[in-house]
Amino acid sequence: MAGCKGEPVILRSVGAIVLLLGGLTAPTPAASRQNCDYHVSPTGSDRGDGSARNPWKSIEQARDHLRAKKNHQTCDIVVNVKAGDYQVDRTIEFTEADSGQNGHTITYRSADGPGKARLLGARPLTGWQKYKDDIYKTKIDRTFYTLFEDGKRATTARHPNRTSDDLWSPYLFSVLGEPEKEAVRQWLYFKPEDVPVEWDADFDENAQVVVWSGGSWSWFTDTVPLGGADFRKNFFTLDHWARYSFVNSRSGSRYFLQNTLRFLDQPGEYYFDFAAGEVYYWPRTSIDKVMAPTVKTILSVKGSSPEQRVRNLSFDGLALQYSDFVDWYRAGWISEGDSGYEHKYPVYDRQIEMPRNRFGMITLENTRDIGLTRLHLSDSGFMGVYLLFANERVRVSDSLLENIGADGIKVEGGYPGEGDISGHHTISNNYIHHVGELVPGDAAGIELMSTGNSTVSHINVKHSARYGISLEVRPEIKDEDNYARNNSFSYIKLEETGLDSGDMGAFYTYGVSNTEPHLRDNSVEQMVITDVINDPAGAMPDSGTRGVHMDAGGCGFTFANIEVGEVSDDKYQSYQCNEVTNANWQDGFDASKMEYDKIGVTSAFPYPIPGQGA
Repeated sequence: MAGCKGEPVILRSVGAIVLLLGGLTAPTPAASRQNCDYHVSPTGSDRGDGSARNPWKSIEQARDHLRAKKNHQTCDIVVNVKAGDYQVDRTIEFTEADSGQNGHTITYRSADGPGKARLLGARPLTGWQKYKDDIYKTKIDRTFYTLFEDGKRATTARHPNRTSDDLWSPYLFSVLGEPEKEAVRQWLYFKPEDVPVEWDADFDENAQVVVWSGGSWSWFTDTVPLGGADFRKNFFTLDHWARYSFVNSRSGSRYFLQNTLRFLDQPGEYYFDFAAGEVYYWPRTSIDKVMAPTVKTILSVKGSSPEQRVRNLSFDGLALQYSDFVDWYRAGWISEGDSGYEHKYPVYDRQIEMPRNRFGMITLENTRDIGLTRLHLSDSGFMGVYLLFANERVRVSDSLLENIGADGIKVEGGYPGEGDISGHHTISNNYIHHVGELVPGDAAGIELMSTGNSTVSHINVKHSARYGISLEVRPEIKDEDNYARNNSFSYIKLEETGLDSGDMGAFYTYGVSNTEPHLRDNSVEQMVITDVINDPAGAMPDSGTRGVHMDAGGCGFTFANIEVGEVSDDKYQSYQCNEVTNANWQDGFDASKMEYDKIGVTSAFPYPIPGQGA
C-alpha cells in the first residue's frame, strides 16, 4: 500500500501516547523524517490507491486524494509522476488546501528523471482536408491564439513575411495621415503601397496588427484586432487603443499585419477564421503533428488571500509544454488611474499587467516556500513562470525555459505603498532562451517588479527582443514605498539581447532609488554581456542598445567585475549614483578578476544546453 514508509508500530514513550490520545501528532525530528511515497502514471487508474502497483492516473487525482490524507501529515510526501505525456485540458489548480502540513512538504516530481513526465497544454488538431496546394484546413470547437507543429511554434500568417523563424522583422511603418491625428491610438495610418489593394473590397475581419506603438519608441508592442480599414484616407481602425500613439517627431511606428488568409503563403504559417471556426495551415513537415493549446496556464498555485497562502509545496523535474496566448494584448493601462481602483501611486497602472494578462504557464499568487526545480518549460503563449503579488521565498532553480511567448520568469509585487508582500526569492541556475516570441515589447528573460531581497545567480539568458534581466519600480515612488531593494545578481551571462528594440540595456533598471542618499543595496557582480546589436532587418528607429542601462534614475547599485561586448550606444548608461568596480567600460579593467568558469549555469544543470547537444 501507499503511505508513510517506516512509521513506528510501537509507541515508545508515555508522551507519545498522551499526544495521540489528545488528537495531536508528535513532531518528527528532522533527522528521522521518512517520505510518504505515492505514484502517478499515464497507465494508472481512477480506481488506483496511489501505490507503485496501483498508481493514480493524473496529478489532479493525486492532489484530491492527498487533500484528505494529509491533515495529520507526519512525513514529507512525494508524488512520483512516471514518465509519459499527461494531457492538460483544464488548468491544474493548487490552493492552501494542498499545502504541506506540520512542517512537512509535498513534492510532485518526475520519477524517471528531469523532463520525463510531461504536462501538455495542447491537443492535436485533426480532421484536416486539403484546401489548395499545400494548405490544409479543419473545423475546430475552440479558439486559441498560437499554434505549434512538432514542438515548434507556427507563425500567424503575416505581411510582410518574417526574415527567419526566430526574428520578428521586417516591419512596415505607420505615417502621419493628417496633422491633427498625431496623438491618436486607435487609427493607424498606412502607406497605400504597403497594404494589399484587395482589402478595399474584401477586408478580413479576423486581421490583427502587431505594432511597436510610440513612433520611434521601441519599448512595448501591442497585438490588436483590426475593426476595419478606410482606403480613402488610408488608415486601419483598431478594436482597442494601443499604449502609445503611432507617430512622433522622429518616426512612425513599426508594425506588421497578421491573421489573414491571403497572407498564408509559406510553410509554418496558419490562419484562424474565428467567425467560421476554421483553421488553415501549411505544414513544414506533417499535418498530423499540429498541436493547438487548450489552456493558458498549466499549473496554478494560488492561496485565497495573502493571509491564506499555499505553503511547502514543490514541483520537481516536470516538463510543461504548450500554452495559449490572448485575443489582444497591451502592456498596462493607457494612463495613471485607468485601472479604476484607488491606489497610493495610480501611475503604477502603466507598469503593471492588466488583470486579463496576469498569467503564465506556471502562475503563483499568495504563496510561501514554493519550489520550482529542475523544470523544463517550452512553447508558452505568454509568461513562463509568473509570480503575481503576494509570494515569498519561492525557488526557481536548475530549470530550462525555451521558446517563451513573453517573459521567461516574471515577479510582480504589489502596488507600491500598499505592503511589501513579495520577496526573498531564489532564482538560480536557470537557462532561458528565446523569450518574447509573441510579445517582443518589454520582453525579458527575468523581470523583477516591485520586489526585493531576492537572489538571482548562475543565469543564462539568450535571444531576447529587448532585455536579458530587468529590475523595475516607478521613479515617482518614495523610497519608503520602493520594494525593489536588497536584490543580488551574480554569475550572469546575457547573450543576443536587444535584437529588436532600442533605448535599452541587456541589464536594465527603471526607477530604482531616485532620491538622495541613494543607498546602494542592490548588487551586480560577475556578469558577462555579449554583443547587444539589433537585427538590421528590423529597421529599429529608436536610440541605441546598451550593456547596462540604469533608466529613470536607476540608482542604489554596486557593480563589480562586469564585461560588456559590442553595443550601438554606451556599454554603461547611468546617473553618477552607483558604485562601479572593475568594469570594461572603465580604464584599468582587469579581466583576471572575472570568474568566467563560474558565470552562467553550473555543471549541476540537469539539461543539455540548447544548441550544444547532450
